Amino acid sequence: MNICVFLSAADLDDRYTVPAREFAELLGRGGHTLVWGGSESGLMKVVADGVQAAGGRLVGVSVDFLAAKARENADEMVIARDLAERKALLLEKSDAIVIMVGGTGTLDEATEILELKKHGKHTKPVVLLNTAGFYDGLREQFQRMEDEGFLPVPLTDLVFFAKDGVGALAYLEESAGLQ
Repeated sequence: MNICVFLSAADLDDRYTVPAREFAELLGRGGHTLVWGGSESGLMKVVADGVQAAGGRLVGVSVDFLAAKARENADEMVIARDLAERKALLLEKSDAIVIMVGGTGTLDEATEILELKKHGKHTKPVVLLNTAGFYDGLREQFQRMEDEGFLPVPLTDLVFFAKDGVGALAYLEESAGLQ
């Protein structure tokens, strides 16, 4: 399965890097392909290293203004013209999406993917990997949106919140009929 992972390119502490590495190793050992932003820095590097070391493939989609930070030994690397094209390519090349910890770029990617799913533009499973409770506030906000009628579909049809990488991968594999 080609699994797109949206995540930070920042250098983060162990409470985020250790679970990210564990999830990456699960992906690689499971024979999955990581589809990601292609960066050779921060948490993006941690995940790419883990997937590759465990035998998985790497498909990167960088953007022209970040091409200098793109991983050189990815199995495939595409350089998009801009962020909009990058997001479209990441979605096109993936069978499922996992949203890990990140900043405004990750949040932008997450909300666009969920908006497209809400409108039926894709049916791929989306997992929000809630490492160390990072997305507790966002989950609460999404629940409020659903409760107050802002979501035309149930929240559970849009996104699955996983506490850890094992739960995230199990949900994706079950959604794909691999279990």
